[in-house]
Order: sequence, then structure tokens, then C-alpha cells
Amino acid sequence: MTSLTIVHPDDWHIHLRDGAALNRTVNDVATWARRAVVMPNLSPPVKTVADATSYHKRIMNALTDGVQFEPLITLYLTDSTSEQDILDAAASDIVCGVKLYPAGATTNSAAGVTALDSLKPTLAAMEASDLPLLIHGEVTDPEVDVFDRERLFIERTLAPLSEAFPQLRIILEHITTADAVDFVNGAREGIAATITPQHLLYDRNDMLVGGIRPHLFCLPILKRRDHKEALRKAATSGNPRFFIGTDSAPHTRETKETDCGCAGCYSAHAAIPLYAEVFEEENALDRLEGFTSLFGADFYQRPRNQGTMTLIREETSVPNELTFGDSVVVPLRAGASVRWRVGARS
Repeated sequence: MTSLTIVHPDDWHIHLRDGAALNRTVNDVATWARRAVVMPNLSPPVKTVADATSYHKRIMNALTDGVQFEPLITLYLTDSTSEQDILDAAASDIVCGVKLYPAGATTNSAAGVTALDSLKPTLAAMEASDLPLLIHGEVTDPEVDVFDRERLFIERTLAPLSEAFPQLRIILEHITTADAVDFVNGAREGIAATITPQHLLYDRNDMLVGGIRPHLFCLPILKRRDHKEALRKAATSGNPRFFIGTDSAPHTRETKETDCGCAGCYSAHAAIPLYAEVFEEENALDRLEGFTSLFGADFYQRPRNQGTMTLIREETSVPNELTFGDSVVVPLRAGASVRWRVGARS
């Protein structure tokens, strides 16, 4: 196959950052995605509809004139998020959900949730309003091995939460383990998961063997090869519970290549070609459209995109670095190539 035409894709999990960085991030994702669910972990975080409205305006101001792109903003769940905050969010056209970060789990998560018990009225309001809960699914107990954090979060928090709020739509973000795949496959209706390109393409050997590769360091961290294979099977299965969410999360070169580097991989520049590689390797290119363009829209109860995008099978080089505000970002697959490129869009 030398080309593939699919319904125009979306990205159901991305970090666009803020300020001067938006000129890079917004326009990279807009080259292939019609919509993107934008994470709220700025500093300070996006906690209210007023914050979301202001952030939405900054994103749109960074977008190249004439480009069609819709940012869908999420609110940052904190210990003080109120029922009124949820009602306001549910009434907003630009807010699509609320993001749960366990405090300390990842970048800019210090303001995250310390305990869910006190938030039961807030979660009940989300359930009643049918406002989705997006979850970074890791425990932050320092006694827990970093490679077990997702599995134990599912056991300790997610399974009881899904039972306590049986109508709450839940997205387990950027899953990394066979345990997460099994949970989503066996879960009640209204539970889904996003999967990133890096977790489909790489495992912890790629990050650690022969020297540490900081630009593959992300959270949740890359796992063993058998977990990667379980993710590839889930993504290419045609199961609508699994769909695209790049978790593209840029950091400058100097903050990645340091004594204590930041977590995150930048994939917005070539996400669809990277996913296409995986689906081609799994003999499942006929299922790429569902994963990238249909299932996420259906779960979020948004209309499927009109128009199409054609992918061309053509080796394309990836730069060693890309401009990023006043610095540079090292993209996923930097200095190498991808086997597909984005062609005509309609």
C-alpha cells in the first residue's frame, strides 16, 4: 500500500503548554488533527471555566490564519474543585472534561488530588452532568516501584471509583500495561483508554540499554516489551474503547538533558505517521481510521469530522531539533525518519 485515506483524525490527549511555545505546539498538531483535548497542567493550572476561556483564546491566537482546529479544554481537578465548578464546566462549549492528576504524579501535578473521598460530591456532579473524568492513572506512594504504579492505581483507585460512580464516563489516559488493557476490556460501559505512539513503538530497553535516552523518558514510564505488545494488540484490535491520545508533552532540550530531566515525549510533529507505522507492522492499516478518527469522537459524544486526510507511504526525515519558544525541543524519532507522511487534506 502506498497511500491511505482516512476521516480527518483528532488527538484526544495533548499538552500544548503556554506562551511562546504555543506557536510550535498548536500549529504542529493542527497539521493533522481537527480537534485536540488539551491538558490543564499549566503553572498556574486551568481550574475554572474562566481559566479555560482565557487559555482557549491564547491557543487560537497562536494558530496560523485559515487553519481549521478546535482545542477542547480540560479543567484541573483539585481537592477544592466544587460542584459549581462542574456545573459551569458542563455548560461550557469549550470544556470537554476534568483531569485527575494524583498529586506529584507528573509535570506540574503538585496541585493535584491528594484523596478522592472528599471529592465524592464533585464526582457525583460530574456523573449527573455527564462530564467525563480523564485520569492519569498512577499511585504516588514512594514505596511503590515506578513500574508498578499504573497497575496498583487500577487496583486501589480506579476499580472502586468506576463501581462507586457507575454512570461516570472515565478515560484512563496513556495506558502502558497489559493490566490496563485487561481492565478496560473487562470494564463496564463508559470506560475507555488512550494510547500514545511512544508506548506502542518503544519499551524500557529502548530507553535504558546502552545508555539513558532522556527524550524517551515519559510518565507513565515505558514498560517491558510484553506490555508494549499488549498495547499494540489493543490499539489495532478495532475495539472502540481504545483510541488515539498522543500525550505529546514538549520540554526544552536543556530541561530534558540535565541531572533531573523532565518527563515527556514530543510527538505532535509526526504523530499520525508514527501510529501508521505501528498499524502497518501489525497488518491493521484498515483499522487505523477507527483508532484515530472515529472511536474518540464517539466516546466524547462529539460529531465525527467531515473531510479526509491522505497518508503517503514515503520515508521522511525528522529534524534533530525544532524551535520551541526561545529554545529547542528534541522530537520523537529525532535525526531518523518516519515511513509515512501527511498528504492531501479536505
